[in-house]
Amino acid sequence: MRRTCSIIILLFLPVMILGCKGQTSEHRLVGGPCEGCEAIFEYETKLTSVDTLPDFEEEGRRMKLSGTVYQNDGKTPARDVVVYIYHTNQDGIYPTRGDEKGWGRRHGYIRGWARTDRNGRYTFYTLKPAPYPGRSEPAHVHYTILEPDGKYYWLGSVHFKGDSLLTRNETDPESPRGGTSGLLNLEKQGDIWVGERDIILGKNIPGYE
Repeated sequence: MRRTCSIIILLFLPVMILGCKGQTSEHRLVGGPCEGCEAIFEYETKLTSVDTLPDFEEEGRRMKLSGTVYQNDGKTPARDVVVYIYHTNQDGIYPTRGDEKGWGRRHGYIRGWARTDRNGRYTFYTLKPAPYPGRSEPAHVHYTILEPDGKYYWLGSVHFKGDSLLTRNETDPESPRGGTSGLLNLEKQGDIWVGERDIILGKNIPGYE
């Protein structure tokens, strides 16, 4: 009987540990297909609410990209939400160094992850990206969200006011994912350009529950 109890404890110990930490092993993509959203799981270090992307010390326009993530009510700050971003370099390409793994081969090395703090805040330090070499689209920053319960999905990209390549899709989008258009008006503060993009979890995300 004692041996049977020991076996049962060993079998359920991993479940008990996960439950104590409030973690989940189940991740669920919502909001429709998303090529590359799995990249949000590729971080290798403990996340904080602030991340500096690898390009920040290179030549270019330094940028602070931050905001507050809210619960679905649009009022309550959401903590422990992972925000993943990636973007092009100053030549409009997603640069690689040759040792990338997973989605880093496609997204390049200019990417980062942040986990919102108790006030729902996140911040990235990076450089303002350039449009693609063919100038087919305005400069942008891709966003993906991972909620604490395992739901993950893409948001509309961040764009920048004043870009000559902007269309109505960027300046006046219908039902923007995450509740905001992502069109930023960068303001100069010292030697850095600052933009705020707030996010409402699940807002205008199809199939979100």
